[in-house]
Order: sequence, then C-alpha cells, then structure tokens
Amino acid sequence: MKMSEISMKGVIDMHVHSNPDIRKRAYDDIELMEAGIRVGARAIVIKTHQGTTQDRAYLCNRHNKIVHGDTNNFTMFGSITLNRQVGGINPKAVDSALQLGARVVWLPTQSARNHLVKNQKDTADCVEVVRDGKIVPELNSVFQLIKEHNAVLGTAHISPKEAFIVVEAARKAGLKNIVVTHPEWWVVGMSLEDQVKIVEDYDVILEHCFAQNMGGGTYMSNMELNLEAIKACGYKNVMVDTDGGQTENPNWEIALQQYMQYLVNHGVPEEQVYYMTRTIPMKLLGLDK
Repeated sequence: MKMSEISMKGVIDMHVHSNPDIRKRAYDDIELMEAGIRVGARAIVIKTHQGTTQDRAYLCNRHNKIVHGDTNNFTMFGSITLNRQVGGINPKAVDSALQLGARVVWLPTQSARNHLVKNQKDTADCVEVVRDGKIVPELNSVFQLIKEHNAVLGTAHISPKEAFIVVEAARKAGLKNIVVTHPEWWVVGMSLEDQVKIVEDYDVILEHCFAQNMGGGTYMSNMELNLEAIKACGYKNVMVDTDGGQTENPNWEIALQQYMQYLVNHGVPEEQVYYMTRTIPMKLLGLDK
C-alpha cells in the first residue's frame, strides 16, 4: 500500500544556509523565504559560517509583510556563529546579535579546533571553547546573554568531549535551550552511545540533519543513522532539520519532505515526526502558534 505524502504545513527548520555566502547556495534569502511560504512552513533559521544573519532575517520578514501582507504566518529567524570572523567567543558580538533579534548562537563551526583537526588544517587560529578541561571564561558571559534572551545554544562543530564540558557548564549557567548540532556528521563524530548519554544526563536536543558533507563536494544520506538515533534517544529529544542549502543536495523543501517521508515510511508515527519538526523547534524559538 502506498504511503500518503506527509504534510509540510507548519514545519520549522532551524538550520538552513542561503545566499549571500562565500560558498554558493541553492537559494538566496528571499527565494528560501518564498519556498517556505509555498509549502506552508512556519519558520526557518538561516545560518552562515561568516557571522550573523539576523539583519537578513529582518529584511525577509519585512519583504514578506510588504509583498504578502497577512496571508501567511511564516517567520525567518537569524543567528550568529562564533567563528574567527566575529572575533570568536565574543560576548559583544553576541549581545548585539541577540538585541537585534537573533535566536540561535552557534559555537564555532569552521574555526573550531575539532573542525580544523578533522580536516587536517592548521589550528593556530582556531577558536577555543574548552581549555584545560574547562570552558573558556568568555563563554560564561555568552551563556548569560543567551539566558537573558531565552535564545538557543548550538554546539556547532566542536568535539564530543568538548560538547559534554560545554553542555554541563551551560546547564549550570541556567540555559534552557541547548541543541547538539548534527552529532551524526563525521566531523563532529558523536557516537550513538554518547548521544544517549548526553540526552540522559542533560536532557538536550539532538539535531539530526538530512545529509553530511563527506568532502570533495560529495554528500551521504544521514537517514539511516537518524532513524537509529530516534529509536535510541527518543523522539522527544531529536529535532529534524536539513542543514540544507547546498547546490549538491535537493532544494531545502524537497530535502525536508524526503526526510520526513523516509521516517514515516520506516515506522516513525506521523505524530512523532510532527513533534520533531514542529513542537521542539516552536519551543526553542519561543513560538506559541
């Protein structure tokens, strides 16, 4: 019997890349917004490795209002990524971003020591998050800002060992919204056992994404790994995102549709897929409808 096509109505993706970017993306911000509106999505968080996107999100939302009026409830959200471009773990940059409306603060991605080590690159200019087994002092200030704004902390490309140290410190600092970013990606490389442990110990959200970059412009599907993680860690602690926008992968909305359909076709109840694509991100973003 053919499975019915799962609805995209109300979905939220908290991890999508778009142009302008140093690396060419499939959609620019406006095209991504229009795709979201077209499929009935509730929200998208746009991310860049180069710094901040909350100003771009603001312009998308103004454009939406001017062009579409009140015909949809789609919202674009911005974020900041703490790479070398913004001065690394820089509380001043985080403060400005959050005041301007950013909802997600990502730790370093391409500037993370772990990212550089895994890609066999020089670590001389890396952005450290942990030193001598403890978080760097600047992170305490960043945590307080995230807490004040009820924003989201994403662990980005740091190592599993660093993630446990950071998450513990973040919880002690009172952060409510903590997301472990694509733990299945080989660069992060968090084992399933560690994923179960970090959920059990700290009740974090694991973000599992559509596909992973294997280098050289090739991508590998994460669907099988993600299905295993949902079963092992529990759907209430797994958020379904795409990390989409690459020209090598299907367009954002196609990737998310395929991902959700795969889960349903492999025995994940639709109400659980709904929870992972709507309920969790709505809570993280502070949306009530």
